[in-house]
Amino acid sequence: MSRMVPGFAAMAAEYDAFIVDLWGVVHDGVAPFPGALDCLRRLEGRPVLLLSNAPRRADSVQRTLRGLNVVDSLYTHILTSGEATWLALRDRTDPWFRALGHRVYHLGPERDRGVMDGIGLTLVARPDDADFLLNTGPDDQRDTAGIAEFTGDLRACLDAGLKMICANPDLEIVRGGTRILCAGALAEWYAAQGGEVRSIGKPDRAIYAHALAMLGVAAGRVLAVGDSLRTDIAGASGAGLDSLWVLGGIHAAEAEDDPAAVARAFGVSPTAMIPQLIW
Repeated sequence: MSRMVPGFAAMAAEYDAFIVDLWGVVHDGVAPFPGALDCLRRLEGRPVLLLSNAPRRADSVQRTLRGLNVVDSLYTHILTSGEATWLALRDRTDPWFRALGHRVYHLGPERDRGVMDGIGLTLVARPDDADFLLNTGPDDQRDTAGIAEFTGDLRACLDAGLKMICANPDLEIVRGGTRILCAGALAEWYAAQGGEVRSIGKPDRAIYAHALAMLGVAAGRVLAVGDSLRTDIAGASGAGLDSLWVLGGIHAAEAEDDPAAVARAFGVSPTAMIPQLIW
């Protein structure tokens, strides 16, 4: 059974390195959560990898973090699903990626297009002209509260027989208190209609293998911290990592009364639970 801890200090001494989610744990897209930066500061000297399902390159996320006062000295590494997507498309060591072709139809905001830079891809304007679909999530010009605005584009991609890369497996995020649809919700719809989808990021084991290689620490000595049961906690479990579930993130409302029951409903059992990331 998961134990409740009042602060991160109760867990920190038990591990040599940490994998920490960003959105919902460190910040809400607008500002850092109270106490979160203090926690990271107190871990100085031990490896901290920020692992995010953001569909952007690591350097792009780093610039965003600096704007939120999450300074570089508070962590040692950043790994994003966008960075992993870029590497997969560049290296093409996986046969699935090797067979994709190089003409891409992008579904997502323009700010995510760094995932395609410098690796020989051609951006096309119509699904019929594409070899595959890159889904980085709803764009800012349409209603991001539901999927209806995007089914037309998705159906056109289905009709064109495009395989989809989902560069952010999250279904939704909470930005400043407002829930916003993510790429994972579009991928879920696409797969339900018979489309072929490859998702990159948490909870897939591959992203954790990459993270552990960057940290250079054995899995048994690493604690994964996250707010999403579906991605952070399930992903940590699948990778053989202990996990700390931050209750104040994506599941805040449903976990208020009986968080253990919510975790059981998702089929996961975090090592411990904490109200928010405070020391």
